[in-house]
Amino acid sequence: MNLKDTTLYKFLIVLLVLTSIPALFGGVMEPDGALYASMSKNIILLKDWFNLYGRGADWLDKPHLTFWLSAISFKILGVSAFAYKLPNFLAGMLGAFYLYKLAKDIYDEKIGFISSVIFLSALHIITSNFDVRAEIYITTFTLASIYHYYKAHEGSFWHIVAGSFFAACAILIKGIFVLIPVFAGFIIYWLFTKQYKQLWQAKWWIAIVLIFIFITPELYSLYTQFDLHPEKIVFNRTGVSGLKFFFWDSQFGRFFNNGPIKGKGDISFFLHTTLWAFLPWSILFYTAAINLFKKKNRADLAPESIMIWASAAVTFLIFSLSKFQLPHYILIVFPQFSIITALYLKKLEGKGLKIFFTVQNGLLILVFALLSALSLFYGFENPYLIIGILIVIMAASFLLFKGIKVETIIARSAFTSVGLMLFLFIFFYPALMKYQSGSEAGEWLKKNYPTAKPAVLNYIDAFSFDFYAPGEVKYLYSYDDLDKIKNIQNLIIYVPESELPKLQGEYNAEVLKSFEYFHITKLTGKFLNAKTRNQVLEHFYLVKLH
Repeated sequence: MNLKDTTLYKFLIVLLVLTSIPALFGGVMEPDGALYASMSKNIILLKDWFNLYGRGADWLDKPHLTFWLSAISFKILGVSAFAYKLPNFLAGMLGAFYLYKLAKDIYDEKIGFISSVIFLSALHIITSNFDVRAEIYITTFTLASIYHYYKAHEGSFWHIVAGSFFAACAILIKGIFVLIPVFAGFIIYWLFTKQYKQLWQAKWWIAIVLIFIFITPELYSLYTQFDLHPEKIVFNRTGVSGLKFFFWDSQFGRFFNNGPIKGKGDISFFLHTTLWAFLPWSILFYTAAINLFKKKNRADLAPESIMIWASAAVTFLIFSLSKFQLPHYILIVFPQFSIITALYLKKLEGKGLKIFFTVQNGLLILVFALLSALSLFYGFENPYLIIGILIVIMAASFLLFKGIKVETIIARSAFTSVGLMLFLFIFFYPALMKYQSGSEAGEWLKKNYPTAKPAVLNYIDAFSFDFYAPGEVKYLYSYDDLDKIKNIQNLIIYVPESELPKLQGEYNAEVLKSFEYFHITKLTGKFLNAKTRNQVLEHFYLVKLH
């Protein structure tokens, strides 16, 4: 393959996109995905686009855009898991496109394609296609904003408008902290290259004004739902300002750990998170990042490279210093990680090439061996079919791509992710979803009692039941709440096992169906082992009062 030939990378991108599609047809996972889906469903049911409700109460945490996008999809396609996941999937494809465009314009077309291959095949991007939250949206909108602002250097005002629009979209997904990865890279780039005048150019100040104009729907929504109603109880207190939460508590409050939502920070958290989240590229990425500390390795790179790694470094550092940390936060800098890794791969030769040829081959074999072992350990109905598919994919990667070359490393690494996606989306996740009792109960109720009035008693995390059950789900936080509505016709209640004796003894409850439950996003060895799984399962019930 000559240096300009990009056919392989186009093929890999198409393959990765096609292999991602089965994720669209899987269920919605708890907790966050099902919570967001149920809140988006409430927008449609209540015909209220400005007030957000979760668990049957006013909800103040993330901004509205995640829910608006899902609700628009529900409005067009109907309320379903597919409709919930589709906007996220399309956003991921848009992110890969903008990554290609940015890397191509700063470097060349080949780096653009390789960066997109790396991005689409990173483990946490893969899992986010199934367990849909908000991070793919943030990543794409932030990246799109960086691209358009980069192009605005050439003087087109349209790019200022587009960059500000996407920056505003990112804010409407997560909050104002997303401006750090957008602007930090530019500011450090201007300072390092002594382009101080850029800081005072009118177009950048216009960009900031435009951002605030574009986020006014969010400000209006928060003001009308919370600031106009100080009597509402939020975070167990009254007088909560939605605007203050948006501009301070949700962002700086989490960073300094003095807001209503607190966490425990560990400065090394994202170092080890990246190690698994960016597989199969993480070892290459860490090597590439360390390599950049040597001045000679930066000498022949475009000056704009500073913008890429400064954006990644500043964001990574702030996340690491924060007291509130979750693994999916790191996705926002995966585009920058992908470019840094692609640049290193392109220059790989000699001893380094041989080392990473061995490392990536070893990683492919290790991943496929672990997945094969899990197929037997978990107790699938057809484990040897799964193992056979994995062997075929691994054999194809070795037969189709030969020789100690960068192209071979990239192709075999991408095939590692293809095998992983097929395993997760077609076999593993669907098997796990059978133990998400809320979605199983909601689907059963929709099929057998479509006119039911569903409710949840003394359980606040019934997000998937909330989404899958027909109509609006009532949350009952006490038996006093139950007594107020117990005579409603077709009332069917979703309850944990602990509530069953009282319901049967005092309310003459009839059990319609029982469901097995496990917290499937926190897997344990006992659950994964088919022989010990029953030891860790809980049970939930659908009951009808007589």
